[in-house]
Amino acid sequence: QVQLVESGGGFVQPGGSLRLSCAASERTEAMGWWRQVPGGGREFVAGVRWSVLYSTYGDFVKDRFVISRTNFETAVELQMNNLKPEDAAVYYCAASKIGQIGPLNQLSSYSYWGQGTPVTVSS
Repeated sequence: QVQLVESGGGFVQPGGSLRLSCAASERTEAMGWWRQVPGGGREFVAGVRWSVLYSTYGDFVKDRFVISRTNFETAVELQMNNLKPEDAAVYYCAASKIGQIGPLNQLSSYSYWGQGTPVTVSS
């Protein structure tokens, strides 16, 4: 069972930046970030597949966020810039098993989830 540990959430004013980090206890096939607001479903933010170093983003990101690897197959960061009030949510790190292949923007492509870290964007 892969354990995921997230850090970096918090409070920021509109236009500000935050960096989220996630570390996995074992190697993964891919890692990603999702977010969820109260009463809503999980929304894809960004993901990276290690084998081909391919990354992709949710449509709403529009070049504001960057997902990067801090340790191959086990750790990622999400740099979030120009944050807006609508970006406020609980952000979850997710990871897939070795050999688990599926679109990065689908929930079913991930087997492991972190506990979530809250992001608040408010003036």
